[in-house]
Amino acid sequence: MDEIQKQLDKSDQLMQKACTHTQIEFSKIRAGRAMPDMLDGISILYYNAMTPLNQVAAITTPDARTLVIKPWERKCIQEIEKAIVNSKLGLNPQNDGEVVRIIVPPLTEERRKDLVKQAKNEAEKGKISIRNIRKDIKETFKHLQKDGASEDTIKRAEEKLQNLTDKHIHNIDNLLTHKEAEILEV
Repeated sequence: MDEIQKQLDKSDQLMQKACTHTQIEFSKIRAGRAMPDMLDGISILYYNAMTPLNQVAAITTPDARTLVIKPWERKCIQEIEKAIVNSKLGLNPQNDGEVVRIIVPPLTEERRKDLVKQAKNEAEKGKISIRNIRKDIKETFKHLQKDGASEDTIKRAEEKLQNLTDKHIHNIDNLLTHKEAEILEV
């Protein structure tokens, strides 16, 4: 019985990690609004080491379409600008000697639809991950049944597992709904 509860707890943790991962992937999808976390994947060469941009500069959003990057040291401005241009974000930084400004262009309808597809794809990956966790735990339950656990206990555990699965898939669906609304917002 303890082993079954351990497996259920383990599955809940793993499913929560899958939801968190999906949420992180959603944050990487640009929604037409300037957000500092858009630049999370960008690193620059800083004192001969690749350093994340948010560790060498303050990133702010003065308005919905503008990002302002103020480096702690002015000598980093060219590196920051180069890293943003070389990133796959498609943003054009403007350097005024003190800060780097990025005007986030509005999304076209076609691009919005592509981003929604991308978000749905990420959501599906998250759901598949959750279903795979469920499958693995069910296999563990079958082994426990062979080792002497009662059939009724296993059935109850599988029902709890299914409830956990449904809860986390519903969570991903909610995340997707919010992301779609964010992307399609004009």
